[in-house]
Amino acid sequence: MNNLNSILIEGNLVKDPLLRTTSKGTQVCSMTLASNRFYKMDSGFEKEVSYFDVDTWSKLAEVCYAKGKKGRGVRVVGRLKQSRWNDPDGKTHSRINIVAEHVEFRPEFRKDAKSASEVPLDDEYEGEENGEPVMAMAGRELEAVAF
Repeated sequence: MNNLNSILIEGNLVKDPLLRTTSKGTQVCSMTLASNRFYKMDSGFEKEVSYFDVDTWSKLAEVCYAKGKKGRGVRVVGRLKQSRWNDPDGKTHSRINIVAEHVEFRPEFRKDAKSASEVPLDDEYEGEENGEPVMAMAGRELEAVAF
């Protein structure tokens, strides 16, 4: 049997993305995503919030840094990666994060004061001005897709 390591998650960014460059010159964008889950408990519904750290690399990192901002909705497809290390006292630590291979950003809207309706913000990427989400994949150009 083959091994499978794949994840799909949707949520909102809880802070602005952070862009850094490795010692070899590769760009890495780190984002934190909050995803809500609702479930029925007794006579009402309960809300459970989970937070996930997401890393993107190279061109995808540049796009995520440019497009992402606190509160923006995103859909991430990627894989889980576990990092393990020992601290100076010899204690072993572990962390699991998501390495994104595909990221979609939900459209940003602003309130139109005259009509009190939502109007898509103008943007430089194709599709965003039509109220469609922007998609970015590792090693590929941007294109518009529908949710």
